[in-house]
Order: sequence, then structure tokens, then C-alpha cells
Amino acid sequence: MTVLEQPGSYHPAPPPSWRPRTDPAPLLPDAEPYRLLGTPAARNADPALLKRLYAELVRGRRYNTQATALTRQGRLAVYPSSTGQEACQVAAALVLREQDWLFPSYRDTLAAAARGLDPVQALTLLRGDWHTGYDPHEHRVAPLCTPLATQLPHAVGLAHAARLKGDDVVALALVGDGGTSEGDFHEALNFAAVWQAPVVFLVQNNGFAISVPLAKQTAAPSIAHKAVGYGMPGRLVDGNDAAAVHEVLSEAMRRARSGGGPTLVEAVTYRIEAHTNADDATRYRTDSEVEEWREHDPIALLEREMRAQDLLDDALVQTARDSAERLAADLRTRMNEDPVLDPMDLFAHVYAEQTAQLREQAEQLHAELAATVEEEEGEQ
Repeated sequence: MTVLEQPGSYHPAPPPSWRPRTDPAPLLPDAEPYRLLGTPAARNADPALLKRLYAELVRGRRYNTQATALTRQGRLAVYPSSTGQEACQVAAALVLREQDWLFPSYRDTLAAAARGLDPVQALTLLRGDWHTGYDPHEHRVAPLCTPLATQLPHAVGLAHAARLKGDDVVALALVGDGGTSEGDFHEALNFAAVWQAPVVFLVQNNGFAISVPLAKQTAAPSIAHKAVGYGMPGRLVDGNDAAAVHEVLSEAMRRARSGGGPTLVEAVTYRIEAHTNADDATRYRTDSEVEEWREHDPIALLEREMRAQDLLDDALVQTARDSAERLAADLRTRMNEDPVLDPMDLFAHVYAEQTAQLREQAEQLHAELAATVEEEEGEQ
């Protein structure tokens, strides 16, 4: 038995290769979420950016309310609203360059639409009509991800591949606080840090994984504190402060683009609406809690700051609202049209070359459809 194997024996310090590669202190987030609106530093913000953020927030809020209404009308099978989280969604879309990629979760239809995706196409998956509903390569928006956190390793893989090819591409991956409890979250962050992949992780901490509060998911001081365990910086930001989220994400994107590796950003926000139309949020949270967060509304926060700086007047407010109403009207009109569907599309765009099993299933469905047509023609 060696000295190290003897019970109670002294264990010397591990060899250098086991020691931390960097000082962990700079990787730790601030104790409180970073805020910009309502502070003296907000005076230095770009007025054009604030105006664009405001217009997109107003459109985003109207997008959420219209999509929720379409769900109640049966035009959507389900809709996970991002009302209250619009600042995270809009800021994420606006920090991306044309060549960058967005990896959304199922709640991030607004981010995809703000990125430039047709709002109807962004909702097609939730309508149950087609696969993704859009061409991911055309828009550089990965498929809306319903399984929790599976988009995160995909984002790391794409970012790592881009770096190996020498492409100027950064991947921005969105996930909720519930997704951070999945193994995919750990695997993605670990690979990203080891490979120094140009990827940014944005956690929209809205307080609940459906009905499970964050306190029952993790004992960490914050989700952003988890970053140090992987060897990347963690940033904590007020997720309802659109200007602050944009600034923090922009800094993380610049760091990734310049070869500095990944960053984990936690945006502290709140889901005003229920998890989806199928959820009863009154079972696990109080009306007073929701109302308290309404007082921290991202649109109101930005509007107050812009009026204080004389960047917003009633005319500009009306212009933003009119634009939002045109968006909602177009969404209603197009979503109320019954789509023309081909059941054989089930087998399209699954693999570049169909597997033998898929071909067999396609042939079976084709035969069943042909038999149905013959039966209907025989009854006429």
C-alpha cells in the first residue's frame, strides 16, 4: 500500500495539470443584476438603439397578445407566451449580425420574429402543421426547440465548427431556468468552455420551470454563478431592462467573436402569462406576485427613460402602436386561412437521404391515402 492509499495519510497538492487554469474571481457575476435604465449611465445609451428597442418591444407585446388570442380561437395548438420577457427576446435578436445563428427554445418565437423570420412561419410549429415551419439556413435561426435544452449542444457544435472553418460566426443560445436543470445544459457549457467555442448562453430566468420555482431547482447563488465551474464568465442582468440586456449580450458577443470563448448570461425576468394556454398558473403563484412584476414591465421601464431624455413623445408612441396593430392584423388574416397540407410532407426534410424505415412508412401511408381516395370516389 502506498502512502496515498493509507487511511488518514497526508495527501500532497495535486500536480499542476489538475489545478485551475485561471483565477476564478473575474469569472464570477456581480452580486446584483446589472441595470442601465434609470441610472446616470443611461444618458450615454445610443438614442437610435433605444428607439429601436422600444418599437420592437411594443410590437413584441402585441405579437404575444395576438398569438395568445389565436390559441383561444383554436388557430394554434399551444402558445408559450413571452409576455414580460420581451426585453430578453428583442435584445437577443438585435445583437446578432447577419452571419450569426440564433438557437431558440419553444418560448422564443418573438426572438425569431424580431430576427426577421416571418411571424406566421415562427408559429407554424405551434400550429401543428409542418416540421419547423421555416428554413433554418435561410434565416440562421435553428428550429424552435420543444425538448428542454437540447438546442444548447447544437449551438456549441455549430459554433465550434465555424471556428474550425475560420468563419466569423457566433451562436446565441436561449434557454429558460428550467432548462438549466437538464444534462444538456451541463454538457453544452462544458464543451463550449473546453473548446473555447464562440457561443453565448442566455438564460431567461422567469422564476418557474412550469410550476417548479427556481429555489427547488438549484441552491446556487444564481444561475450565472454556475459559469465559474465551467471556466467561463457569468453575467447577471435585469432581464426587463432592454438596454442593459442588449449591452451585456453585445459585450459577450464581442468576446466570443474575438476568440475569448463563451459567456453565460442570466437575465432575471418574469413570465406574466401562464406557462402555456394549458397551464393554470394560479396553482403555484399568487396574483399579488404577478402584479408586483407588472410594475417592472420592460416597456414601461424603457418608456420612462426615453421620456426623461426627451427621446419619446406621444406621436412616436402612437407610431409604434400602429406598427404593432398592422403586425397583429396581418397575423390574424393569415392564421385564419386554412392551410393546404400534404400528409406525405411528414417524411420530407427529416434526413438528407431517407432511411429504409422511413421509406417503408411513407409507402404505407401513401397506400392508405390512395385507398381512402378510391373509397370516396366509389361512394360518389
